[in-house]
Amino acid sequence: MPSRSQYALMSARDKNVVLFISFTSAVVFFDFLIYLYMADIISAAFFPANTNPQVVKLQGLGLFAVGYLARPIGGILFGRYGDIKGRKPILLLSLIVTAASLLAMAFLPTYAQWGWIAPALFIFLRLIQGMAYGLYVPLAWVFVAEHVPRQYLSVACSYVTASFLVGVLFSNAFFMWLSTFMTTDQLTDYGWRLPFLVAAVLSFLPLLVWRLVGETPFFLALDKSKIGTSTSASEPFTILFKHCKHSIFVGMVLTLVISSITSVVILLLPDLIEINFVLDSDLFGFSHSLGIIFMIFGCIFYGMVSNHENFGKILVVGSVLLIAQMLAFFYHLQAGGDYILIMYALLGFCAGIVGMVPAILVQLFPTNVRLTGMAFCYNITYGIVGVLVPFGLGYATTLISFSPALYITFIGFIGIIMGLYFYNLPEYKKIDHVI
Repeated sequence: MPSRSQYALMSARDKNVVLFISFTSAVVFFDFLIYLYMADIISAAFFPANTNPQVVKLQGLGLFAVGYLARPIGGILFGRYGDIKGRKPILLLSLIVTAASLLAMAFLPTYAQWGWIAPALFIFLRLIQGMAYGLYVPLAWVFVAEHVPRQYLSVACSYVTASFLVGVLFSNAFFMWLSTFMTTDQLTDYGWRLPFLVAAVLSFLPLLVWRLVGETPFFLALDKSKIGTSTSASEPFTILFKHCKHSIFVGMVLTLVISSITSVVILLLPDLIEINFVLDSDLFGFSHSLGIIFMIFGCIFYGMVSNHENFGKILVVGSVLLIAQMLAFFYHLQAGGDYILIMYALLGFCAGIVGMVPAILVQLFPTNVRLTGMAFCYNITYGIVGVLVPFGLGYATTLISFSPALYITFIGFIGIIMGLYFYNLPEYKKIDHVI
């Protein structure tokens, strides 16, 4: 840590930064998930009436997928400016763009009012918001990692990861309330605007304390005479692909682990289970929320443990536990699912290994190309997973009920391989390393 001992304790300013980014991360993830929860309603409002429910569902999922496709564009195009101009200005840009795009969506005319212009505008704003989200996620981890002392790096990043899951919990609660507060006709008519309006207001809130947030010490400590004087937007890419090819590959593999576990366990698993298993809907909904709560605890637990133990060893153990619990979870469903609450809670806790990974992603890249490298690896891989896995795994589950468990088992083996790699790695580059 520039000008601070790596054994320094967290100051009040450090804690405020972690709290600020954690709150913002929960809000931003809620913003992104609106399309998943409101897919059918938004599709009905912005596309011509269609009697085929499958077409309506595909239209809604298409709008959700657009956000995944836009993420790499935003992360790659604007992430590099965070390595040139600073982390704070780009963080401000991502928050303002997110809030403004959501506010604009809340007041868009529907298909019945403007015809095909309405869905075209909606998709355009969805792309803009997806680009801002793709920039924000890696930036949140970088921003926190470059503020806190070295000994708190892993646990601070795990708090940020856990806060994304808090956004999922808030989404579950909000849309459950919305569905009981309004009828389907009311939601299609005007109620769909409410989530976007609430999301826009929440996204503007962090800007009220913006002056209290400073630029990261790592960026300020860059040697301006050698690195910071260049204004070429292509320089971070040039350095990245010339000196960090190995880090890019490792970063994409680790992102595959994060994105797959998060997408399947948190977003897709409820729908995939309903294809082949019949469970009480209320009990299952509560089980899913309980699983998310325990995943939050798991993220923080693994973040704390990996602060004091070898990352590779913890990743191996965590991956083995996740594989065992995922298989046990589906065997339990096949046997009737009588203990779904306990099994979902254990699955969520085991899936918390994702909380320890961002701290390693941050250390893979030198300071002057850190955001560019993370944005590239994270968003390219997450974009591919976010588009292909829901459709591919959904189709596979109609053929083999254990497909989600088999896929997570495959991802778990990748986690074991990466854990063995890091376990035998002599030493990381220092986090303040510069090329």
